[in-house]
Amino acid sequence: MMNSQVPDVIVHSPPPSGQPVTVFIGFPGSGLVGSIALSYIVEKLGFTQIGVITSKYFPPMAMMTEGVIAVPVRIYEKDATIAIFADIPIHPQICYEVANAILDWLKPVTIAEVVTIAGIITNEPEKRVFCVTTAKELLDKIGENALKLPIGSISGIASSILTECKVRGIPGIGLLGETINAPDPRAAAATIEVMKTIYQFPVDTSGLLEQADEIEAQMHRLSEEVQSAEEQPVKTDPLLPMYG
Repeated sequence: MMNSQVPDVIVHSPPPSGQPVTVFIGFPGSGLVGSIALSYIVEKLGFTQIGVITSKYFPPMAMMTEGVIAVPVRIYEKDATIAIFADIPIHPQICYEVANAILDWLKPVTIAEVVTIAGIITNEPEKRVFCVTTAKELLDKIGENALKLPIGSISGIASSILTECKVRGIPGIGLLGETINAPDPRAAAATIEVMKTIYQFPVDTSGLLEQADEIEAQMHRLSEEVQSAEEQPVKTDPLLPMYG
């Protein structure tokens, strides 16, 4: 009997119930901007969890609250808005697979746009928000709410998602909060303010700013784990897991 091959990345979720959907994605990275911003929005606006994403290549790590385990990569929904965020870093070698698994899961529905939330390191104190898009008309939609990146590159899962959106003809936007590469709730709050203007999110960021010092302390350990995971060498043997 032949052994069935387990897919690299599995989305355990029904398709979104409303459409056209706007999909927001945030994974741990510089300043943890995407993870902080989306977890705050999901909590404050009462999103419902509809699924999770798993992979044999994700690091062996799980978050818990009051003794209850949470799957590290989760999918939430409210009306025609989807939020996908993670508590764990995604190794660069599987960013392509994760991006494709998410967009393949969305094939049955009409996508208004995919918005990735991430950080950009500038070591400046302003907490500006920058943007990149897959098409010029999306820059027009953002207008003066975020600063266009004139030239350069982005990396990690955000770049894989936006690249795959470009290839598939799906509208894609990247919102990048200015950060100093430490857990940065203030950069997340600045990014949420831009999202509020563009997408009319009725969420107040004052609570996030008031709790910034506490959140920074709680997230500092996760930030160190993100950096450590990104520096780990990747095993080349395809039969072995990426994280061991």
